[in-house]
Amino acid sequence: MISTTAVDMKKGRDARGRRTIRAWAVAFWLAVWQAVSMALDQQILLVSPVRVLVRLAGLAVTAEFWGAVLFTLLRITGGFLLGAGAGVVLAGLASRFRRVEELLAPAMLTVKSIPVASFIILALIWFSSRNLAVLISFLMVLPVIYTSTLGGIRAADRQLLEMAQVFRIPALRRVRYLYVPQVFPYFHSACAAALGLSWKSGVAAEVIGMPQGSIGEQLQQAKVYLNTPDLFAWTLVIVLLSLAFEKLFLLLLRRGKRALERM
Repeated sequence: MISTTAVDMKKGRDARGRRTIRAWAVAFWLAVWQAVSMALDQQILLVSPVRVLVRLAGLAVTAEFWGAVLFTLLRITGGFLLGAGAGVVLAGLASRFRRVEELLAPAMLTVKSIPVASFIILALIWFSSRNLAVLISFLMVLPVIYTSTLGGIRAADRQLLEMAQVFRIPALRRVRYLYVPQVFPYFHSACAAALGLSWKSGVAAEVIGMPQGSIGEQLQQAKVYLNTPDLFAWTLVIVLLSLAFEKLFLLLLRRGKRALERM
């Protein structure tokens, strides 16, 4: 058991190492971007990375910039957390009650199959655009977390579960000592995939719904007025926010698991 855990930890470290973004690779693509921008010599088509950074620095000193960042961050974060929580709870119920799994199967398939744009347009009929990003992020995250968590629960070691049942170990202890260690890798991978999806879908909802004071509104305004530096600057903000939130959330998730194991 210990050797298997060690191997899994080593594989996890190797996988994280392979996913690391190297500085030289970033520098290469920035150089390509700069070269193409200089070759086109049309700022309205492709602005240079230097111009984008200058414009981003100009935006970062305004209250409107931070207001838009906070507006979008809170709503997408809220939608992700609601989707992750609901996915875990529903996966637990589906693993326990077969009728719940059968009931949820058509709904999860529908959510995964319908394009994001269709969901956004339909949601605008019933909901205010101000909190549209919460709903869309929730809907996009829910099936990812639900499916992966349910798969992790189903893959749990049956012999250990039978032993826990024989010795009448309380349900909370079963969850903590048996389910959490075995389901965590599935949940962690699902969160890593769902985090990027929540940002893409949430910002898309804001671009279509255009709630006042959001990043999506800023992107739409930049497109309407052909303000390419602003368009690229806000896109860079979205990328940075998404990466920072993903790294922070997954770090807290891993630390929470280790803290639970030490208790």
